Amino acid sequence: MAVCGPYAAFAQQAPSTLAPVQVQGHYENSVGSSDAASQGSVNAALIASRPTERTGEILEFVPGLIVSQHSGDGKANQYYLRGFNLDHGTDFATFVDGMPVNMRSHAHGQGYTDLNFLIPEFVSRIDYKKGPYYADEGDFASAGAARLVLVNKLPAGIASVTAGGHQFIRTLVANSMPVGSGQLLWALDVAHNNGPWLNPEKMRKLNGMLRYSQGTSDDGFNVTAMGYSARWNATDQIPVRAVNAGVLDRFGAVDASDGGSSSRYSVSAALRKRNDWGLFEANAFAIRSGLDLFSNFTFFLDDPVNGDQFHQKERRTVYGANASQTWNMKLGPLDSANKLGVQTRFDRLAPVGLYLTTARVPFATVRQDQVRENSAGVFFENTTQWLAKLRTVAGARWDRYTFNINSNIAANSGSTSATIASPKLSFIVGPWARTEYFANWGEGFHSNDARGTTQTITPKDLLPTTPVTPLVKTRGSEIGMRTEIIPGLQSSLALWRLRIASELVFVGDAGDTSASRPSKRHGIEWNNHYVAGNGLLFDADFAVSRSRYSQDDPAGNFIPGSIEKVASLGATVTDYGPWSGSVQLRYFGPRPLIEDNTVRSASTVLTNLRIGYKVNAKTRVAMDVFNVFNRKASDIDYLYDSQLRGEAAPVSDRHFHPVEPRTVRVSLTHSF
Repeated sequence: MAVCGPYAAFAQQAPSTLAPVQVQGHYENSVGSSDAASQGSVNAALIASRPTERTGEILEFVPGLIVSQHSGDGKANQYYLRGFNLDHGTDFATFVDGMPVNMRSHAHGQGYTDLNFLIPEFVSRIDYKKGPYYADEGDFASAGAARLVLVNKLPAGIASVTAGGHQFIRTLVANSMPVGSGQLLWALDVAHNNGPWLNPEKMRKLNGMLRYSQGTSDDGFNVTAMGYSARWNATDQIPVRAVNAGVLDRFGAVDASDGGSSSRYSVSAALRKRNDWGLFEANAFAIRSGLDLFSNFTFFLDDPVNGDQFHQKERRTVYGANASQTWNMKLGPLDSANKLGVQTRFDRLAPVGLYLTTARVPFATVRQDQVRENSAGVFFENTTQWLAKLRTVAGARWDRYTFNINSNIAANSGSTSATIASPKLSFIVGPWARTEYFANWGEGFHSNDARGTTQTITPKDLLPTTPVTPLVKTRGSEIGMRTEIIPGLQSSLALWRLRIASELVFVGDAGDTSASRPSKRHGIEWNNHYVAGNGLLFDADFAVSRSRYSQDDPAGNFIPGSIEKVASLGATVTDYGPWSGSVQLRYFGPRPLIEDNTVRSASTVLTNLRIGYKVNAKTRVAMDVFNVFNRKASDIDYLYDSQLRGEAAPVSDRHFHPVEPRTVRVSLTHSF
C-alpha cells in the first residue's frame, strides 16, 4: 500500500501487517497511508472519470471543498472549505509540481489562486492535507493544502475536440516521445466559450506545456515549461432587486465592459535522488504573470456620473527554490525518520495598481505600488515508531518575511519584516481491526498583503490608518479515525478546530486593508469511498462546520460567507463493456451574509453527469451534462450597498451570480 509522509522513508523497515486494499480509479486513502484522517490522495483514473465545467473545479476532488465563480471564467475561482469563504485562495495553499499557485500581495486578493494555466488531463495525482499540522506546509495552508503532480509521459498521443452549448469549443493535442534517455511531453490546449450570459463572455484561452523527464520517481528529474494566456468579458454579480423588478435578466450584466486578461509563463525543474543518507529532493521555479481586471460591483454608488468600475493591474515575477533531505535512523531500538528542508520565494511586482475607469478607460489612480516580498522557511520533521501500533510525527518550521513597498502615496512607502515559528505534533495509533486513529495539533499562519504592512493613509479617503500585522498566527487541532473494516469501503471521520488571531485581509477591490476580529471554527467531516466491485465506485462526503468571531460585537459574531454544510454524493462506472459513466451531486449549504445572521444565502444543489463510450481501442466519445436538472441557484451571494443608475440613494441588497443552466458538451478523443 502507499505510505506517505516522513514515515515512508522507513516503511520497508517497519512493514504494515495489513494487506493492501486494491482500489482502482479511486481515492488512495488506505489505512496506513497518511498521518491524519483528513489527509489523502486522488489518482488520475478518478480525475479522468468525472467532468469539470471549469479548470479550477479539479480541486473539488478534495473532500469538503467547494469551487464557485462570481465573474468571468478567466478570473480565479472562489473557494470554500472548513468554515471558510477562502475568497480566491487565502488559507488554502495550492501547488502544481512544486510551484506555488497562491499569489501574495495580489492586485485582486491575497492568496489569489488561478488554476486556468493547468491542463487537467495531465494531473497524475492530487495530494491533499487539511489543517496546520504539517511542517512542510507554510503560508496559506491553515485550512489545507493541495499538491497537484503532473505526468511525465503518455501511453499514447492524444487528439481531442470538445464542443457544447454557448459556443464552447476546446481542442487538445498532446504526445510524449523518447528523447535520449528520457521522455519529452508536449501539449497544446485552445478553448473558447461565450457562456449563457447576455453579454457574451468571449473567453479565449491558450495553454501550452513542454516537459522533459528522466529516471524514476525516487531517482530522476524533470524540467517543465508552461504558458497560458486568456481574455474575456465578465458578467459579475448582480442585485436581486433589479432581477425581481424585471429591469435585469438573470444572466444580464449591469456593466457590460467588465472583463479582463491574464497570462502566466513558467519554467520549473525538480529532482529526486537517493543518496547514502536517504532521499534528497529539490525544485526551483521562475514565473512571470500578469493580470488586468476590470470590475464594477457597486455600479453608481461612488460616482453617479462615471460609474464605479475599477481596474486592478499587476505584473509579477516570482523566483523560488526548495530542498529537503530525508534520512532514517535508530533511537535506541526504535525506527525513526527525519526530514529537514528549506523553502524560499521572491516576488517582484512592478506595478501592482488600482485605477478608476469607465468602460475600461482610466481617469484616476487610487494607488500604484512596486512591491518586493521575500520569504525563507526552514522546517524539520521527525517520525518515530514507538510501539508496533503507535507512531508520532513531531515537527516545527520557522519563517521570515521581508516587505519593501514603493508607493505613489509617499506615506505608504516603507520596509518591514516579520518572523514566525510554527510547532506541530501528531499521534497515529493502530491499526486494530483495520482501523487507525489520529490526534493532530499544529500552528500555522497566513501572510497579509505587503501593501498593508506599511500603509499609514487610506488610498481612497487619505485618512490615517494603522499598518496590519504582516503574519497572522493560526492554531488548529483534530482527532479522527480511518477504517476499512467493511471490505471495499474506506471511511474516515475527523473532528477539527481552528483559531485565527485576526482575519486581517487586504481588500483588493478597495485598495485598502480591512481589519476584523479573531475567529474560531470547528466542525466534523465524514468521507466514504466504496468499491462495490466490477468497476462500480461510490463516494459520499459530508462536512459540517461552525464559524464565529471570538470577540463579541453588537454587529454580531457570524462571519459573512462562512460555509456551514457541504455534501457530495457520486457514483462511477468504469469499463462496463465499452461504456463508462459517472454522476455527481454537490450540495452547497446556506451561509450568513451579515454578522447578525439576519440575511442568509440560499443553498445550491447541482448534479453533473458523464457518459462515455469506447468506439474502439483508440477512439472514445464522452457526453458531459452540467446542472442536469437545470436548477436556478447561485454560484455566490453577497450582501452590500449598491446604487443603480436612476436610484436616488444606495440600497443594501443581496447580489448574486447565477449557476449556469443545463449545459451539454460532447468530446471526441483519439489516441495515436
